[in-house]
Amino acid sequence: MPDPRDLQLSSYDYRLPQERIAQAPAEPRHSARLLMVPPATQALEAARHGVVWDLLEELQPGDLLVVNDTRVLKARLKVRRSGGGLSELLVLEPRGEGRWLCLARPAKRMRPGDVLSIDGTSISLTVLDEDAASGGRLVQFPTDCRDAETIETLLNQWGEVPLPPYIDRHDPDDVERYQTRYADRPGAVAAPTAGLHFSDELLAGLQRKGVELARITLHVGLGTFRPVETDDLTQLELHSEWIEVRAAVVEAIQRCRGRVIAVGTTSVRALEGAAQQNGGVLQPFSGPVNLVIQPGYRFTVVQGLITNFHLPKSSLLLLVSALIGRERLLALYAEAIQEHYRFFSYGDAMWISPDAVVAA
Repeated sequence: MPDPRDLQLSSYDYRLPQERIAQAPAEPRHSARLLMVPPATQALEAARHGVVWDLLEELQPGDLLVVNDTRVLKARLKVRRSGGGLSELLVLEPRGEGRWLCLARPAKRMRPGDVLSIDGTSISLTVLDEDAASGGRLVQFPTDCRDAETIETLLNQWGEVPLPPYIDRHDPDDVERYQTRYADRPGAVAAPTAGLHFSDELLAGLQRKGVELARITLHVGLGTFRPVETDDLTQLELHSEWIEVRAAVVEAIQRCRGRVIAVGTTSVRALEGAAQQNGGVLQPFSGPVNLVIQPGYRFTVVQGLITNFHLPKSSLLLLVSALIGRERLLALYAEAIQEHYRFFSYGDAMWISPDAVVAA
């Protein structure tokens, strides 16, 4: 019998001491701590504590790791309003012909028709309209900034790494550390953070062991910044995300002789979202998805997950609960807090092996 509390957002709250929010990444990447979830048939006391490097022992020859190869744009831009005041744009997604959806701060100071300049430059931008769905602004950039690849040159020169608001420190190393080692396709405004733990040395060791790697693309965007606003999760709708699951990924999964392990919730959403477009059967897919994954969801592709520790009452917490159960997850989070694990984007990781997954 399903627990009705699983369908209430308030049931996914927990108290996190401020000092548990990681302000800097672990060095080296693979030295981050790893909470290993016990098999579903065992008590939580069987949870093990290690480091991400231990995945060399946990993963087996023939396993397939599915990673997200999105590349984070330096999407935070300081701009001057015509009166000289300083504001900020977070450049989110293209809307054609050099127009971009941006989040503005302070938003009330940016009105349609306002002319902006990128701070320190003569590059002119124009606020075209307000976007009711996002609360953002439609901004005209130079017309050659038509997509992520073409705007990246401008952002690399004048933009800043869009670290989450709960990270207070800013360091030049963030340009490299807030990016996975396999980041390739520009377009994200937040990193797929579970992938930040994979160093070149760890990736090489896994390859030598016979663990394969496949790459999907999901550009982490606006949905990352939007809180879940309804307590009744039967009414939950999420902002759509653009994904690409290429034929090579589908073929790798079809020939996989081990386990299909997603690195991060973005890989889960891409694989399961693509499968749902075809009645639960994974086929190549490119386009928007807005799949809600919460307790009761039946996974058709993903068998295990490597993930970070997520914010209270977030859609990501719902997704992980769909794999191991809400009460079990919250109990593991309580243990992680007690054991001084580091949380959120620059924090530590959790390993959910297929035998830890509960059947829906």
